[in-house]
Amino acid sequence: MKKKNSKLSGFYLGLILVLMYLPIAVVIVFSFNESKLPVRFTGFSMKWYQELIHDDAMLEALGNSLFLGVVSCFVSAVIGTLGAVGLSRIHSKTKGILEYISILPLMIPEIILGMVLMAFFYMMNLPFGMLTLLIGHTVFCVPYILMEVKARLAGMDPSLEEAARDLGAGPFRAFWDIILPLIMPAVMSGSLLAFAMSMDDVVISIFINGPRLATLPIKVYTQIKTGVTPEVNALCTIMLVFTVLILFAYTMIGKVTKGNNKQNNKNS
Repeated sequence: MKKKNSKLSGFYLGLILVLMYLPIAVVIVFSFNESKLPVRFTGFSMKWYQELIHDDAMLEALGNSLFLGVVSCFVSAVIGTLGAVGLSRIHSKTKGILEYISILPLMIPEIILGMVLMAFFYMMNLPFGMLTLLIGHTVFCVPYILMEVKARLAGMDPSLEEAARDLGAGPFRAFWDIILPLIMPAVMSGSLLAFAMSMDDVVISIFINGPRLATLPIKVYTQIKTGVTPEVNALCTIMLVFTVLILFAYTMIGKVTKGNNKQNNKNS
């Protein structure tokens, strides 16, 4: 019975992996397609990578998306972390209401949130462009980081901060030296998730974007009208390679750091 269950679970796991990674494999394969049609592979070619290098509009859109994602995630990390710490120290009846309000942007449909932000920026006479995109992306990125940090704080021992305060550390010093290093993994994971959502956003960006600015998702979306070429597949492949390299470097750095810590503990 156990062998049958193990075979079934293995088949189920394999099916899930195929469904998850087969589209990515198709994107990589068709980035080397000679034909302009993204549905038929006619031969191996690198010309779409050459086209991508000379496509200034696509590269500019990629740069705008990277800048927007990094800046909005940095601002969201600061706001979300401070908000989570503040919520963890509230013990009144309004805590539940504040927590609900803090994650409200995730519960509102994107099209409604985009229309609300567009109306708000119009009332404030803000010129639509990078500034409105930064504000809008920060609005829906903050809840991702706030929820991650709030969950980490809920499982943390409060006596650690109390011990630091008893030893003479002030509130800021206790937060900087004790709380922040402990919640940093949650901040990083929430920031990565927020960055992915920022890079992927189309609906909200269309409502609050300026006429002379294009992000990568908007650029790809507008190309649907004229036809998407394998140039987009080439760009996705390059971004995927960089992502894998970053994750690999992060894993190796983590292993080296753990090894050094163990070695230091043995020496001490």
